[in-house]
Amino acid sequence: MLYLLTTFVLSVDNFLNKNIFIFLISFLSNTFSAISGGGAGLLQLPALILFGIPYHQALASHKLATVALGIGGSLRNYKSLRSDIWIAWQILIFGLPGVIFGTYIVVYISEKYLYLFLAIISILLAFYSFLTPGLGLSSGNIKLNLVHKIRFFILVFLIGIMNGSISSGTGLLVTILLIRTFGMDFLRAISLTFLTVGIFWNFTGAIFLSKISSVPSNLLIILIIGSFVGGYFGAHLSKLKGNLVIKKCFTTVCLLVGLSLLIKSIKTFYIN
Repeated sequence: MLYLLTTFVLSVDNFLNKNIFIFLISFLSNTFSAISGGGAGLLQLPALILFGIPYHQALASHKLATVALGIGGSLRNYKSLRSDIWIAWQILIFGLPGVIFGTYIVVYISEKYLYLFLAIISILLAFYSFLTPGLGLSSGNIKLNLVHKIRFFILVFLIGIMNGSISSGTGLLVTILLIRTFGMDFLRAISLTFLTVGIFWNFTGAIFLSKISSVPSNLLIILIIGSFVGGYFGAHLSKLKGNLVIKKCFTTVCLLVGLSLLIKSIKTFYIN
């Protein structure tokens, strides 16, 4: 009887410690992501994999959880979205087909090539942000000609494909694309990224990925709570600190995401 009681207490204690750890990882990663405009997968996705969850299940769980991040961030910054609804529609119209396509090809393309490609882009973005002092610090409204619109639509579609197949970094790509294309500041671009990528892209990707692998519901609730609270708190901090702090966080997260994905890619090449 004592043995059974001891086993039960230890199992409950282990269960609580595991759930608390996952919540903290989710909260911290999504808070940082809400400030920088992406990169929640830098901590959250590897943590799920470390707990023994297969890649496709972990990716689907992460995407569903980051929907809560998008909702939390959007609720805090909803006022800044009113003037950009048409841009949001364009991101959804041309990005969602890419997301769906990406969820189908993820099982056919080697992860090491996807990791390497996105790692290089993320590291280049970090250096670009660092070497461009005024990037995203002020907001404007650039009118696009036909060529620029077509380029924007193509890039949104390609980033959507990466979003459907890889988790880390695609929010950062959309954020910088909005800044460079429309002359937005970081706060405005990140608010739009929360709405489009955080909610609609990730939810769509999660639904299609869940058809490939089931989603562990016991961890999903904890991830959703941590993501929502972290997203709201991070969006609140970003409003208080302003674009300069957001830019520094963006540069840091880009570099960390890039290095993390580069290490993953090198490991997979080495193992294979």
